[in-house]
Amino acid sequence: MTGMTGSWLRISGLLLRYLYLYRRSAARIMGILFWPVMDLLVWGFLTTYLGRMVLPSAVVFLLGAVIFWDIFYSAQQAITLSITEEIWVRNILNIFVAPVSVPELLIATSIVGAARAGTSAAFLALLAWAFYSFNLAAIGLALVPFFFALILFGWAMGMFTMALVLRFGQAAEALIWGIPFLIQPISAVFYPVKVLPGWLQPVAKALPSTHVFEGLREALKTGRVDVRRLATALALDLVALLLGALFFAWMLSRVREKGYLSRLGME
Repeated sequence: MTGMTGSWLRISGLLLRYLYLYRRSAARIMGILFWPVMDLLVWGFLTTYLGRMVLPSAVVFLLGAVIFWDIFYSAQQAITLSITEEIWVRNILNIFVAPVSVPELLIATSIVGAARAGTSAAFLALLAWAFYSFNLAAIGLALVPFFFALILFGWAMGMFTMALVLRFGQAAEALIWGIPFLIQPISAVFYPVKVLPGWLQPVAKALPSTHVFEGLREALKTGRVDVRRLATALALDLVALLLGALFFAWMLSRVREKGYLSRLGME
């Protein structure tokens, strides 16, 4: 029990550190909301136009996709940016010298990611209702497992991305924003998997995000949740989380072995 208490105290300390950064930084708070809001407005007005022209259902599908894509993006960004900011302010060595384990660090940044994703999704859902009369809550209880599935995949990709940044330094920081958009075209976010070339469809189906967005469209269209598709997404999430955690731990051990942490602390 004492070990668990100590671990939670360390996780709480990390959480407070990251949350304090938001409390006194309007720029960081705007970073949570600005780009997602811009995406919602652009896609929202486009889908409104399409709905008036030829595709009435496009508004429902695309707005839901925009909001849910931001859940994954926010979860991934929270892990990568939380640790990357430690590099920018030359505090990365202090984090790893402190009696904080890698799992505790990942748990703290993952909680921040879930909080960011929840805040952003709630705000976007409110704007979608106000601007486009789109009621995200109409999906019902399916919102919860879909949200959870995307959070898990965001955490996995965050660990994978951060491992590369630790290994290759600031030269790899573009991956923080690049990897999500590398995944987006093959995640069936705005269109069904069948639109993709035949050779690319198996790759898309290996991603949990693909099954989430396919299931989301089905739920919006029929009001029912495809349990098989949701179970597939969660199973793939667990695989991605395991691989992401192992890759992060392995890369961190290599970084420590070769002394790259010292280099990161001086960049």
